[in-house]
Amino acid sequence: MVTETTALPQALYRAADVRELDRMAIEEQGIPGRVLMERAGAAAFAWMRRIWPAARSLLVVCGGGNNGGDGYVVARLARQAGLDCRVMQVGDPSRLRGDALACAGAFAEAGGRAEPFAGIPGRVELIVDALFGTGLERPVTGEWAVAVEAVNDHPAPVISLDLPSGLHSDSGRVLGVAVRAAASISFIGLKRGMFTGQGPAYCGRVLFDALEVPRALHRGLPAPVRRIDWEALSGGMRPRPRDAHKGVFGRLLLVGGDAGFAGAIALAAEAAARTGAGLVRVATRQMHCPALGAACPEVMWQGVERPGVLGALLGWASAVVVGPGLGRSAWGQGLLARVLESDLPLVVDADALNLLAADPLWRDNWILTPHPGEAARLLGCSVAEVEADRFAALGELRSRFGGTVLLKGAGTLIDDEAGIALCSGGNPGMASGGMGDLLSGLIGGLLVQGFERPAVLGAALHAAAGDLAARGGERGMLARDLLPGIRCLINPEVADAAS
Repeated sequence: MVTETTALPQALYRAADVRELDRMAIEEQGIPGRVLMERAGAAAFAWMRRIWPAARSLLVVCGGGNNGGDGYVVARLARQAGLDCRVMQVGDPSRLRGDALACAGAFAEAGGRAEPFAGIPGRVELIVDALFGTGLERPVTGEWAVAVEAVNDHPAPVISLDLPSGLHSDSGRVLGVAVRAAASISFIGLKRGMFTGQGPAYCGRVLFDALEVPRALHRGLPAPVRRIDWEALSGGMRPRPRDAHKGVFGRLLLVGGDAGFAGAIALAAEAAARTGAGLVRVATRQMHCPALGAACPEVMWQGVERPGVLGALLGWASAVVVGPGLGRSAWGQGLLARVLESDLPLVVDADALNLLAADPLWRDNWILTPHPGEAARLLGCSVAEVEADRFAALGELRSRFGGTVLLKGAGTLIDDEAGIALCSGGNPGMASGGMGDLLSGLIGGLLVQGFERPAVLGAALHAAAGDLAARGGERGMLARDLLPGIRCLINPEVADAAS
């Protein structure tokens, strides 16, 4: 029986972990490898019929490993269902071994015939990518690259088995060239590279089937990364006590907003207030205060031209957000140096990170929130190197600077004392100015209220608010469009009523 579910597990694995789960299923649970392969092909075929019920003409592009064996199962089931299904084998078919060879034989016994790959016929309505599985480590070249490019050039939608061929399952980077799938179905365990880096752009809709492997098997091999989303985390939100007052929800100081950058600190401050911080105060250039105070009177705006003035404000605060609009002038450098003299919990963003790159420091009570460019400056490498392995960059950042690190981007990563989390929410509409400033203020607001793992909670809330705002379209979405969603989502009883 094939289990179909739209709910994705939170556990994310490396390729080596999934291979170990596969071994445990075969050797410890006594599930034959051929049975797992049959279940994988059946699960993929069931999803194909659900998503593309009108498709009658299929092409399955098979490689020489177990992924190709899954493809042969799909092809056999398609033929048995009366669909027009062709199989094209890339590479030497004599290299098929074990269960994959047996499944290719079963396809032939059912009347099917595999052809050498020779381009994709124009009349194909759906393509099944069964070229590579999770073990690919080197760039795709030669006839394999030709096949991948042909798949991408064809207008038919593609479903990839396990993950798109050419995508590195651990890092989410493309190994030269990769299939751009409309959907990808992952088996036994979700691969972490599907959700970060280039993974989301190439995987399309992510589907999952555990192949009836007992859950106890997964408990025996804890996942190194957990996928987070607001739906899963918001259950920890509770209505406020009826006797609450602003003093119990923290005092947040935000530092930034040099000349010409008032908007950045304003967005951060309003996000903190909308997240529920009790009192919000901003230290910024004096010239900005009248306009900002008129625009958001709930926030206390204080002109600070010299670092020494920050002393009293730091004594007032429960935590500090530093960086939005800070700039790199002597003014910004002086304010950051004064903030770093305090032992308050910090959220460090934007130009505060760039200044930190020039004068590195380690501490355990701050949250660093770099985007890939800032991460590259902190690590002294290129953006391409950061994006080639975001997990490695995340680990190196935390090792060098301490505290909690949140690496922004597609599939935001967070590393804190509780482990590594990956935020799978959000959308391309959030690729606009001010979104990072909003996030830093949001995290600061959660931090002063005493929420556990504020960076994890903040990333999920920020992404969910972005997805709400994107209902009006991704293009032209502004950072401030997220503010109504933040307030709604942070109050689950309101969000539930609205839905």
